[in-house]
Amino acid sequence: MNKVVQGALGFGLLCMSAVPAVAATNVSKLPVVTQELVAPPFVPKHDQVAKGGPKIVKVRMETIEKLVQIAPDGTKMWALTFNGTVPGPLIVVHEGDYVELTLVNPKTSTMSHNVDFHASTGALGGAGLTLVAPGEDVVLRWKAVKAGVFVYHCAPGGTMIPFHVISGMNGAVMVLPRDGLKDAKGKPVRYDRAYYIGEQDLYLPKGADGKYKTYGSPAEGMHEMLELSKGLIPSHVVFNGAVGALTGDNALKAKVGEKVLFIHTQANRDTRPHLIGGHGDLVWQGGKFSDPPIQGQETWFIPGGGSGVALYDFKQPGLYVYLNHNLIDAVLLGAAAHMNVEGKWNDDLMIQLKKPNENSTPAMDH
Repeated sequence: MNKVVQGALGFGLLCMSAVPAVAATNVSKLPVVTQELVAPPFVPKHDQVAKGGPKIVKVRMETIEKLVQIAPDGTKMWALTFNGTVPGPLIVVHEGDYVELTLVNPKTSTMSHNVDFHASTGALGGAGLTLVAPGEDVVLRWKAVKAGVFVYHCAPGGTMIPFHVISGMNGAVMVLPRDGLKDAKGKPVRYDRAYYIGEQDLYLPKGADGKYKTYGSPAEGMHEMLELSKGLIPSHVVFNGAVGALTGDNALKAKVGEKVLFIHTQANRDTRPHLIGGHGDLVWQGGKFSDPPIQGQETWFIPGGGSGVALYDFKQPGLYVYLNHNLIDAVLLGAAAHMNVEGKWNDDLMIQLKKPNENSTPAMDH
């Protein structure tokens, strides 16, 4: 592993041979499990409380470049992805576990890719040890030493870093405490469902006809996309890769009485999640589980390159809207999701006493 990783962020050299290496812990006797990654908003099967000691959790991700439709009007873009989705899949481990990643860049790719895990320690989050050209693969093992939700993203160097991130190449790792989540008083908390929402800002140029351009390859549109992004005004802000990706038939689901964990990341730009009709009963600021959650939030903040985690116990049935409460981003640019909740309505929490244009006398309490 004595090698020089050159210009990984375009800011100079990281010399790994300058300092003597400390031998890795012997993990040969640790149990090994393979985690089957799934497409967001869903999360892989996992234990909320760890069973036994640390494990080696093996995951496989393939870097896939694909032309995708990102809006109902037919607008398309070249998405640079992990496992073919924007965002990439959520990885779930427990504090003290080891993540063993096999990163595969198929021969059909046009670009080199790597991955920077914000949850890891050293070598630019692993970016300095995972750069793979088309047709190559690499295996990296790192230890999850901090609990929380952390972004990962592609970071090949220089201007390729923002280009790959704004093209969708990011995801998240959730590192749970070994004894599970706790509320503000230190009592155990469990969730019935968990959803991963990756918010993505896009910068798609328009042609002379006023329509968004479609390019023949990722590299073909790179210069124009980066030039547009310098203005910091996105053409689209979407959840899970496309306008309306989490609405209609793809709306999130829950039942009255269920506790739902919302895992939200934004690899590039600040955001302000809000659940219309509900609250953040417990919100882990920055998505970090080592800090006690704050309670009863209406809206919470996620800085660019970060995460937020919120838990809500649904008390009423019906349609909820989960959105970025920069309402320009939500309504005009696409950063919104729907949630359909089944169950019995509770009049004590809300009741319509008079319908619009109804002349009857409002009901009175007796």
